Amino acid sequence: MAARRAAGLLPLLLSSPSGARIPLRRALSLVPSLRSYRLLSHPARSFSTSPFSASASASNGAAAETERTRELHLYNTKSRKKEHFRPRAPDGEVGMYVCGVTPYDDSHIGHARAYVAFDVLYRYLRYLAYEVRYVRNFTDIDDKIIARANQLGEDPFSLSKRFSDDFLSDMANLQCLPPSVEPRVSDHIDQIINMIKQILDNNCAYVVGGDVYFSVDNFPEYGELSGRKLDDNRAGERVAVDERKRNPADFALWKAAKDGEPWWDSPWGPGRPGWHIECSAMSAHYLGLSFDIHGGGEDLIFPHHENEIAQSRAACCDSSINYWIHNGFVNVNSQKMSKSLGNFVTIRKVIEMYHPLALRMFLLGTHYRSPINYTIEQLNVASDRLYYTYQVVQLLVAIIVSPRLLGAHLRISQVIMLLKEGRSPTLGCHV
Repeated sequence: MAARRAAGLLPLLLSSPSGARIPLRRALSLVPSLRSYRLLSHPARSFSTSPFSASASASNGAAAETERTRELHLYNTKSRKKEHFRPRAPDGEVGMYVCGVTPYDDSHIGHARAYVAFDVLYRYLRYLAYEVRYVRNFTDIDDKIIARANQLGEDPFSLSKRFSDDFLSDMANLQCLPPSVEPRVSDHIDQIINMIKQILDNNCAYVVGGDVYFSVDNFPEYGELSGRKLDDNRAGERVAVDERKRNPADFALWKAAKDGEPWWDSPWGPGRPGWHIECSAMSAHYLGLSFDIHGGGEDLIFPHHENEIAQSRAACCDSSINYWIHNGFVNVNSQKMSKSLGNFVTIRKVIEMYHPLALRMFLLGTHYRSPINYTIEQLNVASDRLYYTYQVVQLLVAIIVSPRLLGAHLRISQVIMLLKEGRSPTLGCHV
């Protein structure tokens, strides 16, 4: 019963002093503006008590103050250490690209963890007064989409559009802010073809019978992100072995058309993009060849992000990304949750039983780089925490609207005790 409090008893609605139920947004609008009391990300400091103590160095001091209040450290997968976040353009936009879903089925809570984590980063960067251009793509053409569409007798683009819309609904339920841009692969074929041409011109790819492969032997830095050596890559582990490859680790930039599959014209014949090239092309199109943050789940470190670096730098040697950020897995019985293993739980299934914000709280209850084990018990704990959090919000709004509701005799410690017991501080009865 307690586990469903957040889903049933408190669906983000609060009670007004008169007993009428009012939306949370309306209730919070009654709270006086707190802009002048904005929390800073560093310890409190003393300020001059005189408004007339300005000096010739005031402008320099203001700049230093802004830098201190914007202090942020991020763990960079590439350098394998925490680094002070310094955007490429301190007075301009922060560019952030996060790899999106391949929409061939309902998204599971492993997906949710990635996008909730990067939603927090997106919000925090905005809180630090950065302008953020956040790009998150849809891989709307892929082997898995084609296979599922054939299985269901549905057009691949219709199927991917349907599951993309469902994914966006899931993100809205989890209170994830929409990215600045949400590009789809099928709308960026020209950009992809142009990037492949550049890679070929720089002698880092080759054509075989209508397919185009990236040559890892011609890119010496391959493996820098993941720390893997070419000898560690076992042929056939992720994709079928193609004997036409010069090196088993070479990967497809362009795939020749097959019967019954979507295709586009290209200089190498009809076909469609390989998996990795899309993100290199779309990130460059919307953020430039060099930008600040690239993120995703840790399963993307290799091969996807490793291949992205190789493609982007092979197309333009000046291409670079400052911070590579990766979140940990959601596990079930110490095994990664994934569709391929069949051990996944969809976002929609969870929010049928719990409030969406209970799932969000569960996902945020563990450090974003650490694995989190999915259990009903942990969801129950998160749901209870959400319930009591909103009880506190209800209490604070009541105090602001009518301070006399509590009575001067009731101490904060008593209020907390009452909430822990599941009782209302205003009425003294169980809720």
